[in-house]
Amino acid sequence: MTVSRLFARPMLSSIFVVGSVGALRNAPAAAAKAAPVIDRVMPLARKALPGLPIPQDQATLVRINAGTQIAAALALATGRAPRLSAAVLALTLVPTTAAGHRFWEVKEEPAKTQQRLHFFKNVSLVGGLIIAAGDTDGKPGVAWRARRAAKDARREAKHLAGSARREARLVKAKVS
Repeated sequence: MTVSRLFARPMLSSIFVVGSVGALRNAPAAAAKAAPVIDRVMPLARKALPGLPIPQDQATLVRINAGTQIAAALALATGRAPRLSAAVLALTLVPTTAAGHRFWEVKEEPAKTQQRLHFFKNVSLVGGLIIAAGDTDGKPGVAWRARRAAKDARREAKHLAGSARREARLVKAKVS
């Protein structure tokens, strides 16, 4: 792991640990703030995943999201499954941002400015997490390996076809 990854991953993770601990401590207040988003998203989630036991209590949903963020942040900070943990953090940050920083609904200008700032900070974090989720740590990614395997297979098929033509000509020459 490079030195930049050694420092950058814990730095990126820190906001999630701090924010999620706060959400765990104040889950009922966070649930009240998240209620408009939860009320719109949960019926869709229950319809899309009918077999999944999704809690009804909004505070429980906030706690689940916070616990997921803490676990993923610690995994990212320690370099355990960093791509997966960055992707999980990005996915959990979307509803958190939509629920917590609805600046378009705020009337007072100082509060609206503050919420807009936090909204775009979170958008920036999602961008950084997407980059981290795609970071292969200098190793070839799946897409590169798939292209390479396809190229190698085409080259091998071409070679085998040439060998088969030569063998066929030799057999034909012996038979004639």
